[in-house]
Amino acid sequence: MMDNRPVPPDGARNFVLLILDSCRFDSFMAAKPVTMNALGTVERRYSYATWTMPSHFNMLTGLLPHTSPTHVFASTYYKQELAGLAHRLGIPKMGFVDMVPRLWLPHFLRTSLGYHTRSVVSMPVLNGHTPLNVDFDSWQLAPAHNDLDAIIPLLTFSDERPTFYLINTGETHYPYATPDEPESEWPVIHGVHGVFKRAGDGPMLTEAEAGFNDERLAQLHRRQIHTVSWVDRSIERLIDSLPANTWLTVTADHGELFGEGGYFGHGPIMHEKVMEVPFVEGLVNARM
Repeated sequence: MMDNRPVPPDGARNFVLLILDSCRFDSFMAAKPVTMNALGTVERRYSYATWTMPSHFNMLTGLLPHTSPTHVFASTYYKQELAGLAHRLGIPKMGFVDMVPRLWLPHFLRTSLGYHTRSVVSMPVLNGHTPLNVDFDSWQLAPAHNDLDAIIPLLTFSDERPTFYLINTGETHYPYATPDEPESEWPVIHGVHGVFKRAGDGPMLTEAEAGFNDERLAQLHRRQIHTVSWVDRSIERLIDSLPANTWLTVTADHGELFGEGGYFGHGPIMHEKVMEVPFVEGLVNARM
């Protein structure tokens, strides 16, 4: 199929943005992930949103989770962020005007830099019928919600032009399960589990309805920490599969609450722990 996208600029490289769904910062740090720590300096950043869909939308405008700097105008920070994006892509520079009028990273990458744009997502709420799919060459739902290893064989790269990949993996999302754990052993929270399975809407649960208690919530937090360790091993395999000169950014769309302030989960919640996310990135070759 022919298209009219331009010849990529010299130095433009593959860019993979990997989202660990619902992974909060302190879960990431408690897991002490070896591969991700070797990728670069791990930062505590803050999501622009507390729920999956708006957070991914914001990242696809080119604005990744932020550092929350003080004494800085927002416009100045955005300029710095776009300069960082240019560095990830391996191009000389880019600015706010380059994103106008669409303000949509996949559109800019395709029409201005000649990229392929692809995505594999694990959460059904991010399915290909959503507006997030605009300007992507391909948008796939992963074989399972919690198996990054199953996503890796789906990734395709071109020798002719660089590729941008958005990947969302859900091991760190409720029920915080690794693919080797039978579904019959997953924790079940009444109401939450059904909504998760159907990817639909449901009422917010009260503590009494959900049966929350401190030990149960602590157990769920430990499960999320365990999934970070599991994903870390998968990311080692991911890095081995990536072409040379690929920039990999690993972050999360939002955090998670395990009882802090009386909250569980994420969404219509205003609490620091649902905003805190890990952020680490670096340039990788075929092997690290």
